[in-house]
Amino acid sequence: MNIIKVNNIDIDELKIYHQMRDNAFDELDSFIADSPKVVNILLESDLVIKSILATCEYYEEYKELFESREDLVCYEATKDQMQKLVGHKIHHNCMAHGVRAKQSSTNELGENVIMLDKITSSENVGSIARSMAGFEVDSYLISKESPHPYGRRALRVSMGYVSRLKYHIYDDIFSTITKLKQEGYTIYAAEITQDSIPLSKVKPSQKWVLVMGSEGHGISKEVLAVCDEVLHVEMAEDVKSFNVSVAASVMMYTLKNFST
Repeated sequence: MNIIKVNNIDIDELKIYHQMRDNAFDELDSFIADSPKVVNILLESDLVIKSILATCEYYEEYKELFESREDLVCYEATKDQMQKLVGHKIHHNCMAHGVRAKQSSTNELGENVIMLDKITSSENVGSIARSMAGFEVDSYLISKESPHPYGRRALRVSMGYVSRLKYHIYDDIFSTITKLKQEGYTIYAAEITQDSIPLSKVKPSQKWVLVMGSEGHGISKEVLAVCDEVLHVEMAEDVKSFNVSVAASVMMYTLKNFST
């Protein structure tokens, strides 16, 4: 492992750590990850990690992760230098520059899929990804209007577990759902309607897609109409809804563990 000690934070090799803001990518599909927990999970994945920028304390604590990585460029800087480089206060001592996993086609997805319909929060995208990894739901369909799962904030909230998921960015939800039905998926929508089925009563199929709607407006009537079943989580009558990441976690656990 070759560690390069940083004397000047303005060198070209480090500019990407400042330039890659949330949901910013370059022609190489680069991303920046923050914090040791996230970076360490990424180092154990199949992703290409091009460089690490960290303090000497990080390298000393986790040197076993780097000993066999001859292709990895490691920059050592102080925390103060790192803060000046990114332009704000940080609460960690490590960052990494990697390359996004290539997205999968819809016929390469697993048996269980989470599909986001116009989700706008990077935190929700990342939180759902973390739950997906925990429940072994390995495929993520994301609207082009939603934050990217390898965006800086989504990646951080996912704790790096998005690296364990297949993902596909779709353009049109209707044509995508039609294609998924042709490939044998049952399409479930998460929404409270007059005819929605309580989650405790559903008998899930083995191969399913769960559609989660936008935080403010849920799922449109038009999208609900093309789904096979509409499901809701039972809750207190005076509570209108859960956060979308919480609802997704409850629903995917049930669908995953009680499928027919």
